[in-house]
Amino acid sequence: MMKKKYITIFAFSLLIGSVGYGQSQKERKADKAYDQLAYQNAIESYETLVKKGYSDEEIYKNLGDANYLNANYAEAANWYGKLFMKDNEPASADHMYRYAQSLKSSGEYEASNIWMERFEDAIDSDLRAKNYNENQDYLEKIERMSGRYTIENIPINSPESDFAPSLKDQELIFSTARDTGKTFRNIHEWTNRSFLNLYKATFNNGTFSNAERLPKSMNKKTHESTTAFTKDGKTVYFTRNNSEKGKFARDNEGVSRLKIYRATIEGDEWKDITELPFNGDEFSTAHPTLNPDETKLYFASDREGTYGASDIYVVDVNEDGSFGTPKNLGNSINTESRETFPFAAKNDILYFASDGHPGLGGLDIFAVQIKGDEISEIINLGKPLNGKQDDFSFFYSEESGSGFFASNRDGGVGSDDIYSFQEHEPITFECTSLINGIVLDQEKNLPLSNAKVLIVDKTEKIVTESITDRDGRFSANVDCNAKQLKVVASKEDYDSSEKSWVATQNSDEIVNVKLTKSLKAAPVGTNLITYLNLQPIYFDLDKDVIRTDAMQTLEKVIAYLNTFPNTRIEVQSHTDVRASESYNLNLSARRAKNTVAYLIANGVEENRLESKGYGESQLVNNCETSSSCADKRHEENRRSEFIVIK
Repeated sequence: MMKKKYITIFAFSLLIGSVGYGQSQKERKADKAYDQLAYQNAIESYETLVKKGYSDEEIYKNLGDANYLNANYAEAANWYGKLFMKDNEPASADHMYRYAQSLKSSGEYEASNIWMERFEDAIDSDLRAKNYNENQDYLEKIERMSGRYTIENIPINSPESDFAPSLKDQELIFSTARDTGKTFRNIHEWTNRSFLNLYKATFNNGTFSNAERLPKSMNKKTHESTTAFTKDGKTVYFTRNNSEKGKFARDNEGVSRLKIYRATIEGDEWKDITELPFNGDEFSTAHPTLNPDETKLYFASDREGTYGASDIYVVDVNEDGSFGTPKNLGNSINTESRETFPFAAKNDILYFASDGHPGLGGLDIFAVQIKGDEISEIINLGKPLNGKQDDFSFFYSEESGSGFFASNRDGGVGSDDIYSFQEHEPITFECTSLINGIVLDQEKNLPLSNAKVLIVDKTEKIVTESITDRDGRFSANVDCNAKQLKVVASKEDYDSSEKSWVATQNSDEIVNVKLTKSLKAAPVGTNLITYLNLQPIYFDLDKDVIRTDAMQTLEKVIAYLNTFPNTRIEVQSHTDVRASESYNLNLSARRAKNTVAYLIANGVEENRLESKGYGESQLVNNCETSSSCADKRHEENRRSEFIVIK
């Protein structure tokens, strides 16, 4: 497709290495076409070779790449699939990525994700791998952003490629390949189609019609594309191939790079056409857009320092019309793939096309907010503006909430069509999700009021904080693009606790965080049975043996003593009244000693323990005679207690 030259922006130098001596003449012909970037001719030549039984991996690679670069994604997926079926072919990471993108453009998202995971394993330092790893729920995010636009194919589209719309007053200016050339020089070898020219269409009866070519001063025997007009309509920036005397000028590799030009407008004529000073003969600079106050020019380029096939750059436009030094927008926005067709809107929002960020297939249109050095989350604009094929060259009017973009999606008139759109819900970079929760006492399962709740991200940065109400409930708004957060709750006299929260969980789900009472050193005179809320240790009638049901309580006493190694206790044991006082005093002393012996046997130092028997002198109820209570009541008095003495 003709626009592919511009989406890719640059004549890719995907030159194949030296060919083997055993190559046939037909293979050399196909490779020559490929090396010269005549991709459509190369596709036809390679396909002929395959039909004749050739199955060389290089042919499959080149067929995949040639189709990929011409946006024939279904065919690209077919040839990449054959390539990776070759047992002796080591998988190239870049071909894995292109295969994943091609599968996505065919709607095969699960298969695409499998190849993205293989791509990530092969080259985890790649920015695209990082973006995929951090956005594995990208389809859910895109779905949340979808439905904000209605789109319509506009009447001025042709059977050829139409794209790069912009507005000058009431005229739609766009680039098109509809001019069928009368000589071979007017046919582009990449796609076997006409060179691009600039056209305009007038607005009549609610739509654009009467498309006509702009004068020859703007359209030479080169490609012209992507216009950006100043608000006063007196100046235009546009893209054109490097040229001499109106014809292609090529670099040492035989490639005519793209450059940005500026012209003044007088009536229907563009005059004083000059190239911008930061162009270069050995790299491309293309697709200009001005920010609303016309102090900055954004563009795409593959100059030195570019991360991938093309990056977005910005340059200051000075009051005298001179320019500052171009600055790459960095790897938060740019990837190893294509970032191109920027459009600068109000509120520091930049729209751009990319196939390096997670999308629906081919090029998708994204938005990012840039405030100084702060760069927001990058947002995919969602369906129906984005689809499985290439969507690009976005143009937007904030005043009307409407605009244009180009796409090669199914159902269009030509290879690329211009679509109008109406925005129904403005984009916002303050998308939030609601976390609802309750903080509970771990033991009693009762709500805890006035507990402090922090929402913390994966870097341990506090996102927001809240306080529970009298029912122990809290709620907090967080960025809906957050991957995973932690809910950390704390309260005086309790140990803090945390619970993970992920953005994909049901928004109606309540996050329960349970807190355990903090364990502090008990004051002197405290009974640990009461302080630790333990089950009492009871003894059978006339017995001094530690019962099995007492061991769990003893283990908790031991754990406390291990936590507070300076604590000393006295084990105080007791009896009921069903014997003589002297007998009961002796029995209680044996119970105390046996309790201490159990603690020593389980690691507590002997010098931290004392024991004493109190017989029947400290009853806990009114069972003062043997006949006054049932045995269950008498058992309450047959006990050991643990009194802190230091």
